[in-house]
Amino acid sequence: MSSSRLTGNILRSQVITLPNDNRRGIMKNPASEASDLEIIAQVLHGEVNAFACLIERHKKLVFHIVNNHMAAQFVEETAHDVFVRAYRSLNHFSNKGDFKNWLSSIAVRTCYDFWRKKYRSREVPISALSDQHVDWLERTVTDESEACHADGHRQLEAREMLAWMLAKLSPADRMVLELVYLQEYSCGEAAQLLGWSVANVKIRSFRARAKLKILCKDLLRDH
Repeated sequence: MSSSRLTGNILRSQVITLPNDNRRGIMKNPASEASDLEIIAQVLHGEVNAFACLIERHKKLVFHIVNNHMAAQFVEETAHDVFVRAYRSLNHFSNKGDFKNWLSSIAVRTCYDFWRKKYRSREVPISALSDQHVDWLERTVTDESEACHADGHRQLEAREMLAWMLAKLSPADRMVLELVYLQEYSCGEAAQLLGWSVANVKIRSFRARAKLKILCKDLLRDH
């Protein structure tokens, strides 16, 4: 989906939800040189189409974050949801904060909600696994991974095995593992993105990694 189409979809879907339906048209001066805070102020004062500038400016950041948590076929829709959530929540944004950090947090939590929905249905399609997931999980389980994939037959089963393991993890465990071990965020950074305490992230990341190793051992025993 092109950035212009993405922008149009978001603005069309959100303008009707504005409290006063205050539509004042396209901003007179596209604010490519304006700060994020200035653009946000314009949006909050009724220049709703100014939000397109924020999308254009930060779409690479959002797509990068989303792409780290799911396969390509889910990225566009999830990125769209991130910007919709950001638009709806602009009035809660603190002008003293950093918009990129705030938007990054929304992106991570949107991905978390995506996996919570998938987890409820217990359906994790093989296609949901990106090559990055496969490489990371192989590194994460270390010795067990080498044994799992020691021969060609095991290689052919790799994605099915990994999909099964991910389906067994809760969305919270999955997100922590991806943030801390795949993307190498510190526990403090992961906590900020998820809105959790640092202690919670540390404990959950340790336990989630242990669960992953146990799951891999179970697969080895069954195969």
